Amino acid sequence: MEYHLGSAPPLWNNGPIPGKLYNFPGTKATPKTFTQSPVTTSTSIIAITYDKGVLVAGDLVASYGSLARYRNCPRVIPINQNIILGAGGDYADFQYVKSFIEQKIIDEECIDDGLKMKPKSLYCWLTRVMYQRRSKLDPFWNNLVIGGLQDGVPFLGTVDKLGTAYTDKTICTGYGAHIALPILRETLDKNPEITLNEAKDLIHKCMEVLFYRDARSYPKYQLGIIDKDEGVKIEGPLSVQQNWDIALMT
Repeated sequence: MEYHLGSAPPLWNNGPIPGKLYNFPGTKATPKTFTQSPVTTSTSIIAITYDKGVLVAGDLVASYGSLARYRNCPRVIPINQNIILGAGGDYADFQYVKSFIEQKIIDEECIDDGLKMKPKSLYCWLTRVMYQRRSKLDPFWNNLVIGGLQDGVPFLGTVDKLGTAYTDKTICTGYGAHIALPILRETLDKNPEITLNEAKDLIHKCMEVLFYRDARSYPKYQLGIIDKDEGVKIEGPLSVQQNWDIALMT
């Protein structure tokens, strides 16, 4: 039997060749494939810390390609008394991750030690979940934003589909990272200790800007609030102002 230079011989006669698929007798080898492009997606998440807590906002639309197909898809959810979560990207993957988190919360409660999961714990755990799926070449196509109170101190972190994670006082995902984030940072540079009402007005302004600039956005959004005094609550749907008179100016 002759072998070409640079090619490896088979492991045994008529056996598998490195780099090739081999069908064992009585089986059919079918390569496993993964979704490389999400279909039903959601857009930006906007989050900011203020003097007593954290705000996380996201609109209610899930787009089928470029079509605003589903218009009542909440993406900001309370996890427990300490944590709220926002998600952008593939909506089905978000629902799957949400089920993981809900089971994690149940497991924590079953321990019955009187302790509640804290935002840094969920943040660290989600970095491992996202990185593990990325390592299997089957990532969750999401950007997750975790906000909450860590021992009374506002906490805000994010993790993406590659497992890349960081914490900050302002976090935006998707198109908001290009348009809304500069607005948030400029405001916090001028006034680092903004109040709840000031933070709400700032979030509303950012959602309005995104509605006009982001083709995948929607004028109705949810606002998740976790506050030292008021606890956790989800407000909405809230609406941004719409004025398209400028479209008639030619």
